[in-house]
Amino acid sequence: MPAFLNFNCSKTIDCKQGAVRAVRYNVDGSYCLSCGSDKKIKLWNPVSGLLLKTYGGHADEVTDVAGSCDSSYIVSSSLDKSIIYWDVATGAPVRRLRSHAGGVRCVCFNEDSSIAISGGRDNAIMCWDIRTRRLDPVQVMKDAKDCITAVLTNDHKIFASSLDGCVRHYDIRVGELTCDEVGQPITYLAQTKDEQCLLVGCQDNTLRLLDCESGGLLSEYKGHQSADYHIECGILADDAHLVSGSSDGDAYIWDLLETKVLQRIRICDNGGVVHSLATHPKRQEMLFARRRDMYVFSTDLQIEEEQL
Repeated sequence: MPAFLNFNCSKTIDCKQGAVRAVRYNVDGSYCLSCGSDKKIKLWNPVSGLLLKTYGGHADEVTDVAGSCDSSYIVSSSLDKSIIYWDVATGAPVRRLRSHAGGVRCVCFNEDSSIAISGGRDNAIMCWDIRTRRLDPVQVMKDAKDCITAVLTNDHKIFASSLDGCVRHYDIRVGELTCDEVGQPITYLAQTKDEQCLLVGCQDNTLRLLDCESGGLLSEYKGHQSADYHIECGILADDAHLVSGSSDGDAYIWDLLETKVLQRIRICDNGGVVHSLATHPKRQEMLFARRRDMYVFSTDLQIEEEQL
């Protein structure tokens, strides 16, 4: 097996926050975040496993979290129907935003971190101008027919996946909506670094790679088990390999072009659903969430651009 796919567990962190709901890297991968059923967000050094900060203020489980482009702020979503904009250094909530009619499932920043985008169980996507004191969303999109499971953005588009089996593209510049019908409930969404392809994780035990512009199906990837869980997927830093969690307690890595499973990673011998993950933005490194623990998996080989 090639060395760059020889992932090994370099750190196991007991997050001590009940069930870990999501794990995320910040923009440069220098720290990571976990959010849990204890209603808190925790900031970690993934190399040492040192807890750096705890953020408390939500009234229910925290479902997702994202770091700003300068790592000074984070935004989190919760089943308490709110998102909170936090100051990283002080740990204080800067702004609490409420307009969703149900629990908020996912959240992200736009590229310059001036807008936060949230998706909820109320089937709505909301855009928030967090540079101002405005407490209502600047835009609301309610085209979905089921829960929004993931949101992401590039310079002019918002992409959102839903359990109704569609990926929606909202072009902010012209106010247009296009919809890619996948036909299966979608649990997660990721984009290649060249912004040409979307990776969607579906509840039929299949990852699908879509062309960003046409919405056409490029490839399918199988081997993992998703059952009825919210299983996340991602794209490694080299843009050539895909990864997904699995309900069987393992994680799977595929070759993007050849669609073959290249490595099946045993996260823990005691089983448990591997539901959330994050890929490092620069290194061949990944985070996985299982029950109350966060796992750091890495390989000695760095991607080419980091070696230069």
